[in-house]
Amino acid sequence: MSRPWSLIATAPMGLEAIVARELQQLGYETQTENGRVHFTGGPLDVCRANLWLRSADRILVKMGQFPARTFDDLFEGTKAIDWHEWIPAHGEFPVDGRSHKSQLSSVPACQGIVKKAVVDKLKQQYHIEWFEETGPLYRIEVSLLNDIATITLDTTGAGLHKRGYRKLTAKAPLKETMAAALVQLSRWNPERPLYDPFCGSGTLLIEAAMIGWNVAPGLRRSFSSEAWPIIGESFWEEARDEAFDAVRDDIELQIAGSDIDPEAIRLAEAAAKSAGFGREIQFHVAPVAQAKPTGDYGVILTNPPYGERLNEQDEVDRMIRQLGFLYKTLPTWSMFVISPNRQFEHRIGDPATKRRKLYNGNIECQLYQYLGPLPPRKPRTDESTQA
Repeated sequence: MSRPWSLIATAPMGLEAIVARELQQLGYETQTENGRVHFTGGPLDVCRANLWLRSADRILVKMGQFPARTFDDLFEGTKAIDWHEWIPAHGEFPVDGRSHKSQLSSVPACQGIVKKAVVDKLKQQYHIEWFEETGPLYRIEVSLLNDIATITLDTTGAGLHKRGYRKLTAKAPLKETMAAALVQLSRWNPERPLYDPFCGSGTLLIEAAMIGWNVAPGLRRSFSSEAWPIIGESFWEEARDEAFDAVRDDIELQIAGSDIDPEAIRLAEAAAKSAGFGREIQFHVAPVAQAKPTGDYGVILTNPPYGERLNEQDEVDRMIRQLGFLYKTLPTWSMFVISPNRQFEHRIGDPATKRRKLYNGNIECQLYQYLGPLPPRKPRTDESTQA
């Protein structure tokens, strides 16, 4: 097992470039396709990617890829994989599946074939007839696309958006992975104020605080591959120690948000406290018309209500107009708003500087970007400048 593993970071539609950039910042070379970013590494890299990736869904090990036009092709290709190097005799190995534009279109049948092939391979190695599957979880996926089967193992377990700080949520929450991507797509950095006037349960602000302090998003949770002998506890300990050492909690944050719903603010305060930012993020109960961002060269980053019911749309339109009024009072600020509302620019009163199509779950949205002036550069005081 000295050869590097082929690893995949799965990504929500439209966020592949963000996930690739995160991996590149960690030092990996990447290749991107729809919904997937490929990179290579070993046990320590699996740990680092799970701990550090903010916008990916999960980390997979690519076990094999081969043409599969018949069930025999699928069975033999799967059985050729050295499953015993990964899955112990007591391991649990359920099989998930999906198929698109392939002759093998019955997903349950494909799952059954893959399961049988893995069992046959393990029988040969362990010389037992029955696997109780009471040990660590090794979730297998067979993905068929254009008659090519890709077999993967999921190292993550619960999706990477499950950070561990959000126990309860207000309605229509924004996934943590999407929130982290939005922070990265904005031009915010911890030297600038950040304000969310529709903060809900606070996810955007908490993800920004984690980025501001360089907190690895996976530090407060566990992963299914932590129990895998092939990775081992020592690599997880090393990766967690690195992440703890990288935290920069001496940086002063200027992060605040408001929402008209007192229950949402209560949930936001609880989540921020759970994430370790109970004092650093300021929350207030207030409608958008009474929001009061402070400071210069700040960033409004927000996800307004969508108004999915007809009787809510007028109220949502009114709130968007009020958001426009608020932004006009902040001449040095930038604003980034994710919304499915196709009349957003008309309601806000100005065309966006840039737009970017994103999907919040299955809802097609636009990230409307209003780019204000950047903060003036601070004069350099290092020795070379003084000299």
